[in-house]
Amino acid sequence: MKEYLTDLVRAAPTPLQARNVVREYLQARILGAMQRAGAMVPLAFHGGTALRFLYGSQRYSEDLDFALERAREQYDLRAYLRAIEAELAAEGYVLSFKVNDRKVVHSAFVRFPGLLYELDLSPHRDEVLSVKIEVDTNPPAGAGLETTVVRRYVTLHLQHHDRASLLAGKLHAILQRPYLKGRDLYDLVWYLSDPDWPPPNLTLLNNALRQTGWAGPVLTEANWREAACRRLESVTWERAVEDVRPFLGPGADPALLTRETVWKVVGCAQR
Repeated sequence: MKEYLTDLVRAAPTPLQARNVVREYLQARILGAMQRAGAMVPLAFHGGTALRFLYGSQRYSEDLDFALERAREQYDLRAYLRAIEAELAAEGYVLSFKVNDRKVVHSAFVRFPGLLYELDLSPHRDEVLSVKIEVDTNPPAGAGLETTVVRRYVTLHLQHHDRASLLAGKLHAILQRPYLKGRDLYDLVWYLSDPDWPPPNLTLLNNALRQTGWAGPVLTEANWREAACRRLESVTWERAVEDVRPFLGPGADPALLTRETVWKVVGCAQR
């Protein structure tokens, strides 16, 4: 399988795209190992990588985000990490882990020291490529769950938040992050430019906002776009474009991330 990764790197159009492909391939392999270790019973996949794997977004993502939704007694992050190590080490990968499971959000960095050098993507032998796993062990209530079989380098059977809940999660990030990321704005446009995408799961969104100290009104079908528009007033658009640019696949145009485009898609009144 390492030879397959080498072939993927050679086929990438640029070194930056090759790095994105390497990370995504490792994400897929990590998901596969977690799936075989039983992680998809208690955990639901969500976030930017879920959007790409499940629905074909053109934006690469760095993290694997999960919510602990059910069967909590079966959740064991360290067991999943052992499964990841056993599977990938058997193929010659060198791995190390940095784990923090003492807070509500558990995190683990799956680290691959020297891999980029081995693939001729870095001149530094000690450069580390990491894939971050995050698990919210106390997620807001109200998410809709689905399971989907998807092929992304390997065949995965993933439990995940449904489409309305994925949009709710993105809106929560946009409304509550201290600093708006261009990646979030790109995803928001991706969601809202699809006429068949359902509206946000407002139960989940309001529960998430309440959990993180939202001082604004309860969001409804009538006012959630207005809340998003108010948040967009603080965006530095040039910075947003530079934030998302390294994560876009071939053919995706970061220049489309303009105030005019985003405001139109969200439905903001022009000022």
